[in-house]
Amino acid sequence: MSLKYLIDANLPFNCPPWQSEAFIHVSDINPSWNDTDIWLYAMDKTLTIISKDSDFSNRILFSVPPPRVIHIKCGNMRLYHFNRFVETNWE
Repeated sequence: MSLKYLIDANLPFNCPPWQSEAFIHVSDINPSWNDTDIWLYAMDKTLTIISKDSDFSNRILFSVPPPRVIHIKCGNMRLYHFNRFVETNWE
């Protein structure tokens, strides 16, 4: 399986559904990257950004072509509940 998803730094590294070679976390590449660095990397590698950060969703409106973005809107929750949320809704 090839790399498909780039997980933003604001999301947990070890979320169970994301434990395959299709996913890479920003902290595995460069933990000091800002949103622009993440955006450009995703565009260059044709990756889908997974984030809770609305900046990526907003940026789609002004970038042609944009990388794909999965914007997870679930509010603040404990790590256990977030992992359960993603496991339940990922498909």
